Amino acid sequence: MAMAVGQQQQCAPSTFTSSPPPRLRAIDTTLVPPSPTGSVLPESSLPLTFFDTLWLPFPPVERLFLYRLAPGADVPAILSNLKDALSRALSAFYPLAGRLVLTPSTSNRYELHYRPGDGVAFTVAEYDVGGGMGVDGIDGLGTDEPREVARIAPLVPALPAALGRRRARRATLLLPARRGLAIGVAVHHAAVDGSSSTHFLHTWAASSCTPPPPPPPVIDRSLLPDAFFQVMSTTGTIEVGQMPADQLLATFTLSKDDLQRVKDAVAAEAARCGVAPPRCTSLVAALGFVWSCYHRAKEATSSSSTPMASAGVDGCTCCLIFPVDHRSRMSPPLPDKYLGNCVGPAFAVAPKDALAGGGHRRSGARRRQDGQHGRVDGPRQGGCRLDGHAVRGLAEVSRLRAGPGVRLAGEGGHRRAGGMEVGVPLPPDVMDRFRMCFADAIAGLYAQS
Repeated sequence: MAMAVGQQQQCAPSTFTSSPPPRLRAIDTTLVPPSPTGSVLPESSLPLTFFDTLWLPFPPVERLFLYRLAPGADVPAILSNLKDALSRALSAFYPLAGRLVLTPSTSNRYELHYRPGDGVAFTVAEYDVGGGMGVDGIDGLGTDEPREVARIAPLVPALPAALGRRRARRATLLLPARRGLAIGVAVHHAAVDGSSSTHFLHTWAASSCTPPPPPPPVIDRSLLPDAFFQVMSTTGTIEVGQMPADQLLATFTLSKDDLQRVKDAVAAEAARCGVAPPRCTSLVAALGFVWSCYHRAKEATSSSSTPMASAGVDGCTCCLIFPVDHRSRMSPPLPDKYLGNCVGPAFAVAPKDALAGGGHRRSGARRRQDGQHGRVDGPRQGGCRLDGHAVRGLAEVSRLRAGPGVRLAGEGGHRRAGGMEVGVPLPPDVMDRFRMCFADAIAGLYAQS
């Protein structure tokens, strides 16, 4: 784990020059163990299930959270508090202080093994984002406007690439001119999914201030009987993809009214076709809308990259893949706070011309709903706040490095207002097209009224 102390505008072209990555200077690295809560935690092993082993070859999930510090903030006290809070949170999530190891006397079974003395690697560093930016550097990284992924990615910690006694989680704290704070967290996906990881982050955040912590995790593999699976013979890493050197990340906001207009358009199209309207949640509306905008942008550019979708046999069919939480879908259902992985893929398929053509606002959301197995009400993401000075949480940095996919979150004021934020990573030329298509599609929604 690592920490460092350091609204959609009109669609002007993304004009900026590449700048050097932040320069980091490590100040201190410690191992933060679970805090003692009475008796010492015993050595224990948590076997990986079918849902866990699928993620063994994949790179870790990396998250970055940016905060402003008030003038005169007591930085040593803040860092000490965060470290103590991390230790308290780990007492409930102690498997995350352990390591991913091969189960003894086996060649194809893995487990999350904790023994006394294990902990989360916690690094404090200072960084220079270039140009003496200070707090402006924090704001520059946290803006909705396109920013270089190459300047964000170095701010998160790295986990060892090889299996063995691989740490499940690391954290880094970075201090830019001691006026801002960046918290980078890396966790291996074989240890936990997004729901469990967010549960841990909320517990850590609550432990650092006054709110009571969330309910503890449910650590019980017996809830998944016969759900164990022999992993593939190779345990090397999977190359998910290569990030273009000039990759950008921008955040697009869909307000509650925007999403309702998408839902209304889907219902109107169903009525026109004489069929029952599909159940269209805000998540369905957001993904369908962005999926359509992406293909309109792709159609308008000569770029051959496909960061969000794959073409069909003749290039006329597109597929969208998205994760679905299976906890409530198991028989019997798993507890909501089950610690581990319990997600699976879902698919949506749509004709490319329907996505990129005139019916894009209706087709994307309708096809997204058709591909959804069961109920998904909204993104289960959340950030960690620090005395109201949060700038932004940039989730899944590792996915941004690789390129594919978008990130959705309903956070801050947008969450309270019922809207959503969508993070989209694209090369500069495609990003410019996407921004124009997004603005045009929003205008089209209101032109229909």
